[in-house]
Amino acid sequence: MSDSKYEYVIGLETHVELSTDTKMFCGCGLSFGHEPNTFTCPVCLGHPGVLPVVNEKAFNYAIKIALALNCKINSSTIFHRKNYFYPDMPKNYQISQYDLPLGSGGYVEVDMGSYIKRVGITRVHMEEDTGKLIHTGISGRISESESSIVDFNRAGTPLIEIVTEPDLRTAAEAKEYLIALRNLITYLDVSDCSMEQGSLRCDANISVRLKGESSLGVKTEIKNLNSFRFLQRGLEFEAKRQTKILESGGSVIQQTRHYDSINDCTKALRTKEEAHDYRYFPDPDLVQINPGKDYVDSIRSSIGELPYEKAKRYKKEFNLPEYDSRFLASDKNFARFFEECLKADSAVSPKSVSNWIMGDFASFLNRESISITESKIKPSFLCRLIELIDNGTVNQKMAKPVFEEMFYTGDDPMKIISDKGLQQISDTSFIDEIIQRVIDENPEPVEQLKNGKEKALGFLIGRVMALTQGKVNPKLVSDIITAKIKKS
Repeated sequence: MSDSKYEYVIGLETHVELSTDTKMFCGCGLSFGHEPNTFTCPVCLGHPGVLPVVNEKAFNYAIKIALALNCKINSSTIFHRKNYFYPDMPKNYQISQYDLPLGSGGYVEVDMGSYIKRVGITRVHMEEDTGKLIHTGISGRISESESSIVDFNRAGTPLIEIVTEPDLRTAAEAKEYLIALRNLITYLDVSDCSMEQGSLRCDANISVRLKGESSLGVKTEIKNLNSFRFLQRGLEFEAKRQTKILESGGSVIQQTRHYDSINDCTKALRTKEEAHDYRYFPDPDLVQINPGKDYVDSIRSSIGELPYEKAKRYKKEFNLPEYDSRFLASDKNFARFFEECLKADSAVSPKSVSNWIMGDFASFLNRESISITESKIKPSFLCRLIELIDNGTVNQKMAKPVFEEMFYTGDDPMKIISDKGLQQISDTSFIDEIIQRVIDENPEPVEQLKNGKEKALGFLIGRVMALTQGKVNPKLVSDIITAKIKKS
C-alpha cells in the first residue's frame, strides 16, 4: 500500500453494540436472529407522543469504554437528534451526540511488531442503532439488490461510536488498531464485539496527499466493513484508486462507498454528507447528564486489569518474553486459559504452557474457526500433557498426535497415550540393543561421526527413532550413541 510519492491518511469510526438487557431508550429486549419486527415498541418505532428514557447500564458501559481508551469524561453531555431519512430509521432521526460527547481526547497504543503506533481518539459518544436492511436478490449485496426489506428489532440498541484522529497511515495499521480495540472492549465485558453478528462495525475514512503536506486531501468513506480482512482490503483498494486519480490529474470526489468483497473493489453509494446536512439539535425529550467525579471514579474502579497491564505483569511475574506476554494478554480468553493452567498445576513451566497455546492450540482453533472457550481441552489436561513430556512418558513428537486427539475428543492425555500405546520405551537394555543394531548396520555414518561430522549423529538417531516408532527419548539415544562411538 506504500507509495514513495504519496502518503495515506486514515481515520476510523467504529460502532460497538452494548450487551445490555434492554434498548437504549425503551424497555424492549435485545435480539439477534429472532423473528423480524418482534422486539419493538412505540418508543423505538418513534410513535407520536412517546418519551425516551436513558438506559443507565448503557451509560455506565459507555463511560467504561471511554476510560479504557484514556479519554477525558466530559462533565456535561447531551443527546441530539441527527435528522435524515433512510428506510431503517423509523423516526427519521437518530438520537445521538454531537458537540458534547461523553468522552474525548483519548488514545490507543497498537503493537505493530517493529514499532508502537499511538492512535488518538477524538471522541466516544452514545447513540441508538438503526434497524437492519435485508437486501434481496441473488448476491445479497446492496448494489445488486432487487429490493430491500427492513427489520426494526435492532433499532434502538445501545451503540457507542469511537472516532479516531486521522493518525493511521497504512491499511495494516488500521486493521491492527481495530483488533486492539476489539480486544480491549471484550476485556470490559460490555460487548461481545462480534463482527459476524454486527455488534462491531467499522467505517473508514481515507484520503491521499503528497508526502510532506500538512493539509488533508479529499476523503472518501467506506461504510460497514464487517471483518478485519475487508477493512484492510477495502483501504488498500481505495488508496490505489485515489492515487491513480491524482496521478492522472483528476480530482477525488468526497463520497460514501462500500467494499465489494467479491470483486475486491470499492463502489460509490452516494455523495458524502456534511454535519450541517443532518440539522443536529438537542433532543427536547432528554435532559442534560452531568456525571460527577465520584460517579466516574466508581466506574473506573470496576475496570480491572487491561491487556497492556496484563502483558507487563506476565513478563515480570512469569518471566515470559515480550511477544508471548502480548500475545496471551491481547485476548481475554487466551489469558484466562493460560492463568487457569497455572492455577491447575503450579509445577508446569509458564513458558511451556505459552508455547502450546501460541503454537498447536492456536493453529487448531484457527483451522476449526472456534474460540478457545469452545475448545474441548481442559486447562488441567494441557498441564498433564506437559508433565508427561517433562517426565519422559512421551516425547515432544509423540505429544503432537496426543494433543490432536485431546482437541477433538477432550479426553485425558494419559488415557489417549495408554489406548494408543504411545508411551516412551524405558527399557534401557532394549534401547541399547536397537542402537547397537543401527551402529552395526551403518558403518559409513559411524565413521563420519568419528571424524567429527555431527550430521551423521542426526542420521543415526533418526534410524533408531524409526525402528522404535518414535517411542524413545531422542536425547537418551544421542547420549548412548555418542558414548558407544567414543568407546569404539
